[in-house]
Amino acid sequence: MEKRYSEFELFDMLKDVQDPELGASIVDLGLVYAATHDENGIQVNFTLTSAGCPLVEELRRDIVLTLKKKTGVDVVRANLVWMPPWDQSLMTDELKLEMGFPIW
Repeated sequence: MEKRYSEFELFDMLKDVQDPELGASIVDLGLVYAATHDENGIQVNFTLTSAGCPLVEELRRDIVLTLKKKTGVDVVRANLVWMPPWDQSLMTDELKLEMGFPIW
């Protein structure tokens, strides 16, 4: 029987995927909204910092390839979602400080 990965484990693996423009983990940026693993494979819902971002296919490819490599699961889907809209409050406090944003 194939191992099922938890959302926590999948998010941890996705910390290796970097936003090419910002040079930060997509998880730390708050771009990954959900990650599930069931009998149909792995599904990841992610967003972008802006609707006009030209890197959607690059990020989608990096998500899929990273999870396939780390889990051995053949079916990985990366779904672009827009709700809720992304904003800097979704970033980790550590990244906010590193990028010069205040933490409240």
